[in-house]
Order: sequence, then C-alpha cells, then structure tokens
Amino acid sequence: MNLVGIVKRVDFKNILKGFLIGLSRPHFIWPTIKATKDCIAFSTKNYGKLHHKNGPANAFRHAFWNYLIAKRCFKWQNNEETVLNWAKKVTDWHEDSFPNKQLPKAMDLHNNEVGRFIFAQNTEKSEQEIIELLKKMALESIKIDESSNLSEYKNRMVHIL
Repeated sequence: MNLVGIVKRVDFKNILKGFLIGLSRPHFIWPTIKATKDCIAFSTKNYGKLHHKNGPANAFRHAFWNYLIAKRCFKWQNNEETVLNWAKKVTDWHEDSFPNKQLPKAMDLHNNEVGRFIFAQNTEKSEQEIIELLKKMALESIKIDESSNLSEYKNRMVHIL
C-alpha cells in the first residue's frame, strides 16, 4: 500500500500524533521505515499472505518488526532503553491508528512486546540468528481466545487462528 492509501486510513489526530512521535527522534525515522519494509518483505517471502492473518506467521511478523526497529535504531543511538521505548511508541501508535478488534489488538501488542524482549536479551546476535529464533518461537506460539490471560504467556508468542 502506498503512503497516500495509508494516510487515508488514519484520522487527523493520529496523523498528528505520528508526526510528533517522528519529531521526537527524527534520526530514527529512516531506520524505522527500512525495518518496516524489510520485515514485511521477509514475512511475505517466508509466509505469503499468512502473516496478514492472526496465526503464528502474524505473531512472527509483529515480534520481528519490533526487534528490527530496535536493532536498526540501535545503530544510530547505542542506548537500549531509548530504542526500546521508540519501538514501543511507534508500534503502539500503529495499533491505535489502525483499529482492530480487542483480541487481535491484544495479541499484536503482546507479540510486539515479545520482539522488544528478544532484542533486549540478544543485542549482540545477528539478525539471521534472531530470525531463526523467532521462527522457532512462532512454531511454538500459544493459541489464545477471549478467556486467555496473556500475562501467563510472557515472552512467548501467541496467536488466534
């Protein structure tokens, strides 16, 4: 989807909020865009359209996206806390700007957090090593429903389908 198509889906309040987030760390904008594009391309290449569903491939994509944003921004500012806060701020903004039903949104936020945890625990590992780890974690992801308590699955990926 092109930038115009994306902007049409977001209300003015969230466009402004996204703009202000970008202004807070302008040096992170390019690595975040690149991480996002690379994550989508990798997920499509490896999972096809499945990463747009609510299954393990989607769990992988969300975790990998957060990991990749933190990893790529870390090259610009060698401060783990700063890049993890940035990745959370950007991906939380995304979840708020593109509304989803309650359970899929909770799943996405959970898997986003898993990706940031993986970055924090593995800052020295290569992206390829992390890809292998996240693929394995996706295969072992937990199926959840409305009655699930996501805090029971801390640092584990979850999926719905």
